[in-house]
Amino acid sequence: MLESWRWFGPADVVSLTDIAQAGATGIVSALHHVPTGIAWSDAEIAARKRMIETHPDGRPTGLHWAVVESVPVSEDIKTQTGDWHAHLEAYRQTLAALGRAGIGIVCYNFMPVLDWTRTDLAHATPTGATAMVFDAIDFAAFDLHLLARANAAEDYPEAIREAAARRFGGMSEDAKRVLADNVLAGLPGAAEHWDVEGVRAHLARYAAIGPERLRANFFAFLEAVVPAAEEAGVRLCCHPDDPPFPLLGLPRIVSTLDDYRAMLAAVDSPANGVTFCTGSLGARADNDVPAMARALAPHIVFAHLRNVARAPDGSFAEVNHLEGDVDMVAVIAALLDEEARRRRAGDPHPVIPMRPDHGHVMLDDFRRPSQPGYPAIGRLRGLAELRGVATALAHGGTR
Repeated sequence: MLESWRWFGPADVVSLTDIAQAGATGIVSALHHVPTGIAWSDAEIAARKRMIETHPDGRPTGLHWAVVESVPVSEDIKTQTGDWHAHLEAYRQTLAALGRAGIGIVCYNFMPVLDWTRTDLAHATPTGATAMVFDAIDFAAFDLHLLARANAAEDYPEAIREAAARRFGGMSEDAKRVLADNVLAGLPGAAEHWDVEGVRAHLARYAAIGPERLRANFFAFLEAVVPAAEEAGVRLCCHPDDPPFPLLGLPRIVSTLDDYRAMLAAVDSPANGVTFCTGSLGARADNDVPAMARALAPHIVFAHLRNVARAPDGSFAEVNHLEGDVDMVAVIAALLDEEARRRRAGDPHPVIPMRPDHGHVMLDDFRRPSQPGYPAIGRLRGLAELRGVATALAHGGTR
């Protein structure tokens, strides 16, 4: 696997030099300053590519822009309202520009309104490190009492509603504000950030959109952009829902193996692929993540490797990469086997870029706050652990 690292651009407190010292060579980046729905220009892409590949004095960094994460899909496209036709054309133009620049992988998602959702971005672990957590009671407190979404009570069992009411009643105003900020943190690095009122407005756009309608809109998006990706020599790879179950009354359509099979069948093309995120998929107890890796292997373009520990009520915590409920060794074995199969078959893209997804804040990470989930040392630990597993398996290790 190609060891990769997410970098949020020149404002990222984790520098390209830091990344090189961690041993990663593939950079996962995006033009986060370009508003959603606007085409990326050749000049902007070339400037970011030079920044990644070349030191200011002209020496090569040894790094390359391996994956774009993400080219965001606008809410207009997801709902097929407003400027969605123009946004589709801008998306196609962006894919063409990335292809001209030789950047061949684009990760994206089709989650409505919010991307990843957590209730605590800095939960203290027993070691003193901090981790991101989704607490089902806290989320219900946000939904029922802070957002005050209409008919939200129908989405929660009585025990969760009662526990959420008790917890909300004991929260200070500061605690309520922090909870709202955490839930609405959205995609790190994104140009868009919404408050509670903004989320209410976006939820209203989905009032008449259920799973089948959203899935139809998703497949229409694929039909519109996959041919452009093919022409550009770009492979698209869809990230799963995070978490992979409905929130805020919104449908989720990329949460299970069946969801991915439907997506792949809708537009059968090597340019229509999968971002395999073990942490997102692993947050759902009925997802057998290693089995999904085997089943989807021929379509996996990019991998996010992280781990979670689940609770019966739907809560989960992000844990160290080789701990938790996902059998990470089995997943890595599946990815390495797929790479070997591709090499035997003469596949032009045998290598799967992998990045250590998220990480605990630890040690000197506390001295330079980073994007939530993306500290330097926490991810360095994760990369080292994943590298060790991959190396052992490549040299004949067994599970």
